[in-house]
Amino acid sequence: MKTTTVPAQVTTVEDRLAGNLSLSQLLLLVAPVFISCVIYVIFPPFLKLSLIKVGLAGLIFLFFAIMSIRIKGKIILMWTVLILKYRNRPRFYVYDKNEPYLREKSDEKISESKVVKDTLKIQEQIDETANLETSDLARLEIAIADPRSNFNFKRSKNGVLNVHITEIQ
Repeated sequence: MKTTTVPAQVTTVEDRLAGNLSLSQLLLLVAPVFISCVIYVIFPPFLKLSLIKVGLAGLIFLFFAIMSIRIKGKIILMWTVLILKYRNRPRFYVYDKNEPYLREKSDEKISESKVVKDTLKIQEQIDETANLETSDLARLEIAIADPRSNFNFKRSKNGVLNVHITEIQ
């Protein structure tokens, strides 16, 4: 028995309704007829032919005819929609690691008063360590400004900032 291999990809063939025109192309070519009828009825002089109505109907037909032209298997209307979606995309993406999406919700809520107390405690610790006498501050500034002193900042795993100044002999 002879076996044949069926290709894995699924190709879609657009239905051709009239000659080489697809449904979307046919709708784009028929729509100006209905729009022109509405223009004929609504705009003055009512139900009478005028040069402005004919010119407007011609421009509408020209626009829809251009939109129904097929390039690389897609009509121009689809290309313009694709370009507009691309141009209207967000330019900057802000990643927020605190995004609650797909996270388990905890029942434990941190109250604002606890956060305020923690920040006040940290501020007190900073104030205690920053209280230096004027003479110590002057000596420290001179040591930092001296190029012979090796002045380094190092951060520990816990986020503590350690400052190292090599003593000048």
